[in-house]
Amino acid sequence: MKRLAFLVLLLVASAHAAVADEFANVKCGGDIPKAMIGQRASNGTVMATEKKYQALGLKDLGGDTLSDRLSSVTWQICGAEYIVLVERGGMVRDVLAFPAHSKISPAFSGVCQYNGKELPGLYVAVLDALKHGDLLPVRFAWKIDEPRAKFVPVPAEGLTCPRSGISTADGGR
Repeated sequence: MKRLAFLVLLLVASAHAAVADEFANVKCGGDIPKAMIGQRASNGTVMATEKKYQALGLKDLGGDTLSDRLSSVTWQICGAEYIVLVERGGMVRDVLAFPAHSKISPAFSGVCQYNGKELPGLYVAVLDALKHGDLLPVRFAWKIDEPRAKFVPVPAEGLTCPRSGISTADGGR
């Protein structure tokens, strides 16, 4: 009888693990990145996922394919914005709590320059759109370390990024 009870418990636990996704352990007011990293991304529709986690105020804000093995998805969770790095196969590798941004401090993703020289790799940043011109100074920035699938903070001093990579809905103008 104990063996049967153990098997039933194991089956129930396995079924729960099979339906769990990156939001299953997320709680507003908790450590959202910690709750998501290492989890499997949902393979359901965005609408179904948003509905399932409406208590979190979940909203898909878009995504990008970064390479053949890595994608990013931006979510609004509990009223804040998070960028999630997802490996091919669905494993959440890193989550960045992205700072607030606006028309005068727009969100950016793309290639940046340091002291006028183009840098390798992709960056996410908040820019200073009070300045004029095609290249805008950076307020906050992270490089996406593709091999490690991690966000790496980088110093803003001397870093500029083109206005063309602004991803804020109002265009930062």
